[in-house]
Amino acid sequence: MISIPILVTTLVYTGIGLVIFIGGFWLWDKISPVDMWGEICREKNVALAIFTGSIAISVAMIIAAAIHG
Repeated sequence: MISIPILVTTLVYTGIGLVIFIGGFWLWDKISPVDMWGEICREKNVALAIFTGSIAISVAMIIAAAIHG
């Protein structure tokens, strides 16, 4: 059985990780020289979509490693 303090701690770390992930991804979107979502949605740029997905996975792995210790 999972205790309440462990559950609360897990939820807090999850929330912190999501906030950092969204902030990092937003920052990447702002410093990139093109409108990423416009290129992916309107222009159907598959290469940019794959690259953006790899950036998202990389940022998530770094955050997970930092939280895990």
